[in-house]
Formats: sequence, structure tokens, C-alpha cells
Amino acid sequence: MLGKLAYRNMRRSARDYLVYFLTMTVVTALMFAFNSLIFTKEIEELFDMAGLMMALVGLATFFIVLIVAWLINYMVRFMLEKRSQEFGIYLLIGMKKKEIARLYIRENALLGIGAFLMGMVLGVFLQQVILAVLYSMIQIRYNIHMEFNASCILMTAGCFWGCYVLALLRSGRRFRKMNIHDLMEAQKKNEEIKESHEQLKKWLFPVSLLFLGAFAMFIFLGGIQGMGSVLFFLVGLVLVIYLFYIGLSSFIVCYVRRGGNGIYRGQNLFLLRQFSSKLKTMSFTMGTLTALFTVAFLGCTVALMFSDYQNKLLETKFPFDVQVYSGDVKDDFADEMAVIEESAKVLDAFSYHIYADIPESGRADQVNVWLLTHLKVFGDMYRNQDGSPDLKKIEKDSADGGFYCRYDTYMKLSDYNHLREMLGYKAVLLKEGEYLIHIKERIREETGTLHEDILIEGDEGALDFAGYYSEPFSQDGHNGGDYVIVVPDSAVAALTPYYSELAVDIEGTAPLNLGKRLDELTEPEDWEEEEDNSVAGHKWMAGNSCCGSDTIIVMSVTNMVRDNLIPEAKYMLSALIFPCFYIGLVFLCVALTVLSVHQLSDSARYKFRYAVLGKLGMNRREIGRVILKQLAAYYLCPVFLACVIGGSVSVFMSGKFIFYTGIHTAVINYFGLSFLLFFGIYVLYFITTYVSFKRNVEVNERHW
Repeated sequence: MLGKLAYRNMRRSARDYLVYFLTMTVVTALMFAFNSLIFTKEIEELFDMAGLMMALVGLATFFIVLIVAWLINYMVRFMLEKRSQEFGIYLLIGMKKKEIARLYIRENALLGIGAFLMGMVLGVFLQQVILAVLYSMIQIRYNIHMEFNASCILMTAGCFWGCYVLALLRSGRRFRKMNIHDLMEAQKKNEEIKESHEQLKKWLFPVSLLFLGAFAMFIFLGGIQGMGSVLFFLVGLVLVIYLFYIGLSSFIVCYVRRGGNGIYRGQNLFLLRQFSSKLKTMSFTMGTLTALFTVAFLGCTVALMFSDYQNKLLETKFPFDVQVYSGDVKDDFADEMAVIEESAKVLDAFSYHIYADIPESGRADQVNVWLLTHLKVFGDMYRNQDGSPDLKKIEKDSADGGFYCRYDTYMKLSDYNHLREMLGYKAVLLKEGEYLIHIKERIREETGTLHEDILIEGDEGALDFAGYYSEPFSQDGHNGGDYVIVVPDSAVAALTPYYSELAVDIEGTAPLNLGKRLDELTEPEDWEEEEDNSVAGHKWMAGNSCCGSDTIIVMSVTNMVRDNLIPEAKYMLSALIFPCFYIGLVFLCVALTVLSVHQLSDSARYKFRYAVLGKLGMNRREIGRVILKQLAAYYLCPVFLACVIGGSVSVFMSGKFIFYTGIHTAVINYFGLSFLLFFGIYVLYFITTYVSFKRNVEVNERHW
């Protein structure tokens, strides 16, 4: 008997709370699909940094489990309150509390089983999509195949049912403490609107707006400098969000009480009363939903930023097929060439020197000093209080392996033109007595007076500046860090060979293990601490190396194999992109689910109110417009506030990201794309809610 009743109630709950059921299905599918990234053996075998994806997806799953646990607990408690009168009647007809609790748990368990099974089926297909996208991003062919990893299934089931069981147990304990009176009055308590001190609380609305503006100024003026300021910003922002809804509801109540001019236009009085009452009973929930929407915006924005970087700039960091560094200026790269020739067909191989001016004149690092004290990325890090260069700190950091080499880096013109030819660039002509600077495009605009403030000398005196060049030129430690000074061949007689480089152009694609084979040529005894001199499994440059001022992706490694490093770098970026999208999508769906379920569950109560409007003379079309306005106000309120907060933070992050990477993208683009994605999902939920709500409140015209 109880089994049939539980099954019937489950079917009714699935129909009444269809949005919640579908959201749990989608969340299960997303959890299974993204968790499969942790257990993909092919990825573990290909990349030494496979643990990064596992760690970040696992961290994302942890936060998602928390929010899903909140959603399930919220919905189970919400459905209990909505059906409290039904359970009270069960008690009146003689059923025991244990039987009713067992019935409620059983029907929710059946609902969870249905959502989980459908989610796992959907997750299998979504898994193929995610793996295909990942493999495409890291430039590896993916053959579609069904993969059922026991660990992945157990992890997904554990996360899902752990949340469900805890929520059901908590509701069961709560149910056992309630009596018939409590059950019959539970729904009414949820509908109570307590109005007190509204005149005072309404001022929280303008005050919260002022604080939101202050927080925006705080981040844009550089107030966030450390963990303390970050915590201050986050705590303050959360408090302001909750105060905003308390103040807004009181502001509307006071506006209605004083009979403002706008309340008697159309159906404004009806809508304002509906909206203010909803805010009164849901102010905490609305604040939580705003926070979820904001996190969803930021997660998608961060994912889009790194995706854009991956597509636009990553390949420019590795322009040569193979490039090898050596701190030994006498190195002939014979061993490296033997490995390369054994692995691929060599079209061109060119070894050359990077030079340094190491006189006692004191100008050995003039370009380095200028960049460290003028580039915005360094700020005042290398300046004294009077604005002069802090030479002691610059020298110390250079000796410890700082941003730039100990001395300025030079290259002779013939070597430079040979490298340009390998990259498909036009040759450059320099007159005797001239020099040029090849510099990264990212910092080109900041070097306006660099050539005026430095003095480059040749064998016959000072050289004249002939211009800047900024094509991709492998300047993360190989051809200098950020820059290299190109001088006529005759001028290098006065310079000292600093380190050696080998650039190789090969036919086709390099083998996957070429970079590791080149790394194996480096003897362990050549490294002071071998375990501390690697990045993504590759040997880090040692000796006279300099990585430059890049901060997003820095791969200053001894042996750079383009076809090995680009997939690895893309994989590391994907390890950030996928979890951010994962968090953003789940948080968005959870927030929209709570919005939808609240409105649909109240549709029965609104049915009477809209019936009264019909009896007062409103037709179906007019009632449809009122419903649309009511739902739009309810849906747009938390979304609008989240757009303001998330948009401000996203624009700030985007500006910093563009500044540090040099990527050519409008500041608003990332948030704009996030908003479009958000809007698409938002419209689906809104239309579903509107259609269901309108159907639930429709009353036959003969009753109006």
C-alpha cells in the first residue's frame, strides 16, 4: 500500500517539480561527464601534468557537491512544507509518524533514482562531447567510444546520493519533531509577511547601492592587494547583497503605503504587492541566488578568457619547430641534432650565440633596468622612494634568476635575418652605425622613450636607433627575455658570447616524445637540484636564462619542441577552463531551479488571485501580460544585481588579463559572451516557468 502511494506521489512530484527533476538530471550528467576527466587513462599517459586536471576538477566537484547538497536540502524541506497539510491529514486518519516519514523518504528516493538514472544515460553522451572537445583543444585525435569507469560511476553516485541521504535524514528528523498542529500550520508560517520598522529598513536600499558603488571603486582603484583585502571585499559584498533585498522590499512597502503616483497605473499595485511580499519571505534566498548567479558569471568569464588566450596567443609563444638552449657558448649541439635527425626530417638547423656587453662602463644592463623601472607590470617594485632605480634589488634578483638576464642581450644581424627567414618574415637591413630592438608586442606600446634613454655602442662609437620589430620571436628566455638588441655583424666584435641557441625547422609534426628525449641528454649532475628545475616535466633553463615579464603562461625550458609544448600548455589551460565552465553551468542551473520552483509551487495560490482579476473584467491576454510582468520582475531582480556585480568584477579581471597577456580583445567581450550563454539558459527556464505557471492559473471563463 505504502509502495503504491509513494510511487503515485513520486509521479506527482516529478510533474509538479519538473524543473527540479530535470535540473538534478542535468547536474548528474555534468558530474559524471566532468568526473570522467579525472579517470581518463590516455590523458595520464600523455601528460606529466595530468594531476592538475584531476586536482582542479576534483576541487570544482567539491564546491558543486556543496551547492547541490544545499539545493536538495532546500527542495526536500520546501516540498515538506508545501505538503505539510497532507501529512497532517495522514496523522489524523491514523497513520504513524514513522510510516509517514518512511513514505516521504521513499518517494523522494524514487524521485532521486529516476533523476540519477536519466542523468547517467545523458552523462554518457555528454562525456563523449566533453572528451571530444578536450582532445580537439590539445590537438589529439579522439575516437568516440563508450567508457564506463567504475571509479567514475562510484564517485558520481557517492556525490549525488551523499547529498540526497543527508537531506532526507535531516528532513526525517525534522518531521518526527512536528505534531499535527505544526504540520497544518507549516505552510501558513512560510506565507506570513512580517512588516516592522519598514521606514528604517527602507534606507538599507540606497545604502546598499552606495556600498556597491564603493566596492566597484575599491577594485578598479587597486584596493585588492592581498588575501586580507580579498576577504574584506568578499565578506562586505555578501553582506551588501543580503541588505539590498531587505532594503528593496521595505522600500516598495513604504512606496505603496504612501500611495505613490505609479501604483495606480495599470496593474502596478497588484504587481508591487506581489513582488514585495515575495521579497519579504525570500530575502535570504534571493541573496543566495544572486551570489550563485555572480559566481556563474565569473566562472564562465574566466573560462572564456583562458580559452581566448589558448586560441589567439599560445602558438605565438613557440614560433620555431625546435629550439634548444645551452649555457655553454662552445656547445655544438651535436647530441641534440643526432636525436632530432633520428626523430624527424630536418629542413634547416641553425646554431648561433646571444651576446652581452660586459664592460666596466656600468651600462651592461641598461635596457633591463629601464624595463624593470618603466613597465606597468612591475609597478614600483624596482624603484626607490625617490623614483630612482633600486640597483641593488635589480642585481640581486638577476643573480637569483629574475625576470631578465644579468646583462642586456644582443644578436648579430646575419643571425637575426636567418631566423626571420626560418619563420617566414622579411629580412631586415641595417646601415653601419644602426641598431634595432626586437621586442614583444605586448610591451611595445610602453617603450616609447626606451631608445632615447639608452646608449648602444658599436666598434666605432654610439649606434643610431633604427626601429622596433615585434613579430613572435621566442623571447621567453631563448632569444632574450622580452627583447633582444640586433646590431651589425661588425659590432659584435666588442661583445661577449653569452649563451648558445639552436633553432631547427623540421618537416611535418614532431614525435610526441622528442622533447623528453632531448631533456634526457642533460646529465643530472649538471643540475644543482634536479627536482626543482622542471616545468610540466621539461628541464627549466639554467645559467644565463631569463623568462621575461609574462605572467600567464611562462615556459622557459631548455628544449622547446613546438608540437610537444603547445598540447601540454593547452592541456594546462583546459584544466582551468573546464572546471570554471563546470562550476558556472551547475551554479546557474541550481539558481534558476530555485526561482522556477518557487513560482510554480505558488501557482495554485495565485490561481484564486488571477480568477478575481478575471471577474473584475480582465481577459486572458491581459492576465497573460500580468503574469509575464510578475515573473519577469521576480526573475530579473537577482539576475540584474548579479549582472551589476559580476559585470564589474568581470570587466576588472578582463582588463588585467588583457594587460598582462597583450591579447587583442575588447574588455567587455568576455562578460558579454558569458551573458549570452547565461541568457540562453535563462530564457529556457523562464519560458518553461511562464508556460507552466500560466497553465496552472488558467480558470474557465464561466467562473470569472
